[in-house]
Amino acid sequence: MNTHKVRLTSLAHGGGCGCKLAPSVLQELLADQPAAAVYKQLLVGTETSDDAAVWQVDENTCIIATTDFFMPMVDDPYDFGRIAATNALSDVYAMGGKPVMALAILGMPVDKIPTEMVREILKGGAAVCASAGIPVAGGHSIDCPEPVYGLAVIGTCRPEQVRRNSGARAGDALILTKPIGVGIYSAAIKKSALPPPAYPEMIGTTTLLNKVGTELGTDADVHAITDVTGFGVLGHGLEMARGSGLTLVLEADAVPLLSEAAALAQQGFVTGASHRNWASYGHDVRLPEGLPDWRRHLLADPQTSGGLLVACAPERADAIVRKIAAAGYPAARVIGRAESGEPVVKVIA
Repeated sequence: MNTHKVRLTSLAHGGGCGCKLAPSVLQELLADQPAAAVYKQLLVGTETSDDAAVWQVDENTCIIATTDFFMPMVDDPYDFGRIAATNALSDVYAMGGKPVMALAILGMPVDKIPTEMVREILKGGAAVCASAGIPVAGGHSIDCPEPVYGLAVIGTCRPEQVRRNSGARAGDALILTKPIGVGIYSAAIKKSALPPPAYPEMIGTTTLLNKVGTELGTDADVHAITDVTGFGVLGHGLEMARGSGLTLVLEADAVPLLSEAAALAQQGFVTGASHRNWASYGHDVRLPEGLPDWRRHLLADPQTSGGLLVACAPERADAIVRKIAAAGYPAARVIGRAESGEPVVKVIA
């Protein structure tokens, strides 16, 4: 990890997708918003807490629109830019689409951060967009008390390729494409306690584009997709359960972890967002008796630029996992299943 004149994480009260409002707060804020369903072309709006909005232009084309931004979870400005851009692009991939253009969102405490560091943040974001084959075509910037960076992203897909978080079917297998524990690592970085080999591991997973989502959107046996970010695998799994009207069963031992995540969680490196997440949705999660708190914290751990949670036909699950792994996601695993029942998440040991 490079050293810089300013530790970016010291200027922010939170970092990465751990900055997101708690799920319960967000639901309260959106409770009296006007329904968007009156627009027939709007295929996906806010109704099921999906990853992006989808507007059908004609019988062949849909526009996908999303925005995502947050405060730094790492001190290297170039890495911060890359992580934030990768995370923002993920929402388009999670809908089964392909990004075509991005706009930068930038807020900086200009009296606290050297100009060259801000340029590095922008360069990191542009580098990720270039690897996705799209331009950063503009944006907006403000003087802000804490550093903030992200993107608004536009993507496209065919109508039949749209993959909502609400399309899971009873019997579906659940696949997770990336390991969890990013929030745990972020908490360790804040206290300068992350083991040095773990930093490149974290950067590797948080800058890995979820491009495989575009391919999964063409597979009729893939019924639902969402990306796992600030609400953790439990929270985003619960959104899928509620939207689909099903029980999601997660096998705790099957969920892939970053190499140091379990050890750090046991040492108490847990983000405040993990506690907020659990307070928001714990009443709709069924845990096995005796599950240690550190394991619960991992399942509620806010992921930044996390993997895709995929619901697919069970007879195709192994083949789809192999396809995902071959596309560059070696941690991909079947982590559970969808069942008929109340819209909750049930964790089994």
